[in-house]
Amino acid sequence: MERRDGFEHQRLCVVPRPLVDAALARPVTRRLVATDAGLFPAAEGHLRRRPRGATEAIVIVCVDGAGWVDLAGARTRVAPGTAVLIPPGAPHAYGADDDRPWTIWWCHLRGSDLGDLWEAVGASAERPTVSLRSVDRVTALLDEIVSGLERDQSPARLLATAGIAWRLMTQLAVDRRLPEQGEPLERAMRYLEERVDGSIRVSDLARLVGVSASHLGALFREATGGGVLAHHTALKMARARLLLDTTDLHVAEVGREIGYSDPFYFSRQFSRTHGMSPTAYREHRKG
Repeated sequence: MERRDGFEHQRLCVVPRPLVDAALARPVTRRLVATDAGLFPAAEGHLRRRPRGATEAIVIVCVDGAGWVDLAGARTRVAPGTAVLIPPGAPHAYGADDDRPWTIWWCHLRGSDLGDLWEAVGASAERPTVSLRSVDRVTALLDEIVSGLERDQSPARLLATAGIAWRLMTQLAVDRRLPEQGEPLERAMRYLEERVDGSIRVSDLARLVGVSASHLGALFREATGGGVLAHHTALKMARARLLLDTTDLHVAEVGREIGYSDPFYFSRQFSRTHGMSPTAYREHRKG
């Protein structure tokens, strides 16, 4: 049975639906608006069942305890440091663990850009959870949304919380894409960062992190949009830009600093990436 009497020290904000409708008719907030938000600490007995789904998308972040979500005919356990994303219209249920009831921050979202943000996060009914790299960063954003709506639900406040909600969704997208510490992709990326001045064979790197070369390439393509060597080249070019911007090193010396002994090859690689030579880049006014 769904608990109706709330939870000790809870925070709960619901924007009146006429104000939501008005926000969805205005520029900017028609693209994204936070309609509800809150914090349920140690939410013993928390249970929600929506057999017809909800009008809004739902984002839940578990910071302590445990819970579960039923979506697309499957139950997913939810542990601390996990975000749950439930798309609008999807029948669902969720609740707190009986023995270790969860503490959750949550918000409901509507808007024309929600589909694009959802796609960026990569959430789906079959894969509704995201492991968070920085729980504090995500909960700080949710706290901002709740605090803003607690003050008032004026058009200006809804605009402000829309911007925070956008940051929340993009942070979830980043957390979905970037690997957790210790995973093969994270170790491979760190290895390349530490060896910007060298070269590496994909097969050697794959063996070092304990996966096949093809699997490592697939991990890099999913996370960065390119392969292992393309990512290493991007790191080299970033270091080259830094050296060109902040030192008086000759172009050939910059190339050697990032592992290119042939200055002409370095210039070709730099020009291919930036559309201009290292010398032209250095002369270009920035900032």
